[in-house]
Parts: sequence; structure tokens; C-alpha cells
Amino acid sequence: MTQPGSTPNRPRRGAGCLQSLLVLAVILGLGYGASKIFGDESSKSKGSSSSSSSASDGKGGSWAIGDCGGPDPENKPDGYRAFDCDETGATFKALKIEDASFLPNAIQCPAGTDLIIQVSRVFGSGDGKKGGGIPTNTVCGRNLTGDHPGDAGAGGGQLVEGDCISATAKEIACASAGANDFKVLGLVKEKAECPAATTEPMELMMAMGRPYDVICGGKV
Repeated sequence: MTQPGSTPNRPRRGAGCLQSLLVLAVILGLGYGASKIFGDESSKSKGSSSSSSSASDGKGGSWAIGDCGGPDPENKPDGYRAFDCDETGATFKALKIEDASFLPNAIQCPAGTDLIIQVSRVFGSGDGKKGGGIPTNTVCGRNLTGDHPGDAGAGGGQLVEGDCISATAKEIACASAGANDFKVLGLVKEKAECPAATTEPMELMMAMGRPYDVICGGKV
């Protein structure tokens, strides 16, 4: 799922610092509807949302692991831009940089990723607020504060091994899991690949780009 970007801001930067990038970000996760073959559901709520958003980068800057960013006060509520990590506006750090993709399910960030940002380059007089641009890379971001919904078991972020899910394959916080809930023991292509401790292999509807089709659920 893509959302419109915005025109990049041009704050003063120190030498060697990442140039300002305007990005749109959503906290990522995966939800699944209940049926014998579970289907993907998307939302935007913190800790249990899905799909990455697009961003505008009109200056040709690029992200690297360790770079920081935060909300852009001139482009509320979804605008973000790069900050030096010691600036007061910085709220997240790049945990990993992935290639860009037009298929949201193809972006798989590591455990601990609290938000995913897809950066796009806008050429010429393109206005990021109108969307478009060419995706250049994807930033797997981790909050600089102690709030980490993307940690395994925390109930947010992308689904990873160690997370917990309900009987309908909806991600939940492990701290609130009950007797009818499950822990993710593996994310595989075929049920036969699930580990021996799996008690509930959950087949998902086909999704282009997603690297797994089965959630291997075991007792919490």
C-alpha cells in the first residue's frame, strides 16, 4: 500500500550528514482474517498495522544503517525527514536498509523493526505531495525511545518468530496470550517445513512477494 509523499524540506546540515528526506511512515505488522485458509488484512493502528508506505526524496540522498529521522513538523501528520541522531527531532534509527519494492509483502525487516519507510526519488519539478516517484530503498527503523512494538512478542511490527498470534492468526502481545493462542515457531512455504513442536500450521492466502505461506503455531 502506498501513500502520497510530500515535498522535501531543506534544513541546514552539517558536513557528512544525511541530507533531509521527507518520508511517510507507518508502524508495520500483519493481521489475518479467520478461515481455513487465512487471508491478509491491513490496518494502520500502531502495533498491529500492515504494509509499508512510500516517501519522496527530491535531492538524491540515500539512507545508511545508523542514520536517524523523525516527524517533519511542516508536513503533519505523516511527514518524516532525516535528522542527526543527537537532534531533538530524531525519533528513530535505521536498523537495516533493504531494496525498494512495489510489493509491500516483499519487504521483510528484522525483528526489532518498529516502522518501515520506503523512500522514493522525485525528479525535476515533481511534487512529493502528489505521490509518485521511483522507490529507491526501504528503511527498517527502530524507535530511539523504549517503546518497541516490533520486538518479538511485543504485539507489533512485522510477524517474526517468537511473536504470538490468536487462533485466527492475528498478532497479539505474548504477555496477553491465553490458552487458545499460539507462538510463532516458524514462517515457511510448506506445512511440512514446520518444526516438530508445531501444533497449528496456519496456511495463508497467496500474497505476491511474501517469503512464507504458512505460520507454524505452537503452544504459548
